[in-house]
Amino acid sequence: MQAARGASLNPSDHADHVPARPRVDARLVFAAVALVAYGLDLVSKQWALSELADGDIPVLGDWFTLHLTFNPGAAFSTGTDFTIVFTCLAMVAVAVVLWLSRRIASIGWALALGLLLGGVGGNLTDRIVREPEPFHGHVVDFLMLPNWPVFNIADICINVAAGLIILQTFRGISLDGTRDSDRGSEREAA
Repeated sequence: MQAARGASLNPSDHADHVPARPRVDARLVFAAVALVAYGLDLVSKQWALSELADGDIPVLGDWFTLHLTFNPGAAFSTGTDFTIVFTCLAMVAVAVVLWLSRRIASIGWALALGLLLGGVGGNLTDRIVREPEPFHGHVVDFLMLPNWPVFNIADICINVAAGLIILQTFRGISLDGTRDSDRGSEREAA
C-alpha cells in the first residue's frame, strides 16, 4: 500500500533508509573502564598516602572520614596471616577476567568486568609493591564510614562489578550479548 507521492505506508520498506546506530565495541568499553578504574584507584591511594599521613580528614562529620590504614587481609580485615594467598587469588582473578574478556560483546558485561579488573588490579598492585615485602604488601584503604571497614576505590569497583554481574545474570544476558531466551529459541528451531 502506498500513500500520496508513492511513499510506502509499510515501515519495513524504510528500514533500508534508516541509518544504523554505530555499534560500540564492548571490548573497547571493557578496556577503557578497566584502565580508568585502575588509574583512579592508584591515584587516589597515592593522594591518601601523601595527604593523610598526618591524620584524618573529616568530610561529612563522623559519617564520612578520610582515614589512612593498611590492610594485610581480605574484606573486613579477615585472614591477615594469608596475604600471599590473597595475592595469588587476585592474580588468578585477573587472568580469568582477561580470558573472559575475549568473548565480551555486551556493554553491561564490559562495564562489569572492566570494573572488576580495575579493582582487583588496583588491590593486587598494592599486594605486589607495598610494604612489608613483595607479594605480602598491605592494601591502602582510606574511605571510612561508621560501623564499616575502611575501604578504597578498588573495593568500590569490585562491589559495583559484583552487582552488575548479578544483574546481567538475572537478566539472562551472556558475555556475548545473547539472552537465555534467544538460545532457547535456537534449540527449539533446531
